[in-house]
Amino acid sequence: MAKKTSGMLKIKWVRSFIACPQDMRQTIRGLGFRKMNQTVERADTPATRGMILKVRHLVVVEE
Repeated sequence: MAKKTSGMLKIKWVRSFIACPQDMRQTIRGLGFRKMNQTVERADTPATRGMILKVRHLVVVEE
């Protein structure tokens, strides 16, 4: 996850959270995802980085 010059990260949800605990589901929803293969753009902050780290096996950070 390289830091972009604009301070924004493009995150894509690629794996289902069906077998994941409730806190991971809430993290995915907290990042702003509503459906699979959706891409959202979020500010590159420590809070966002922490959320991505928690669900790193479910999302892909696009450069």
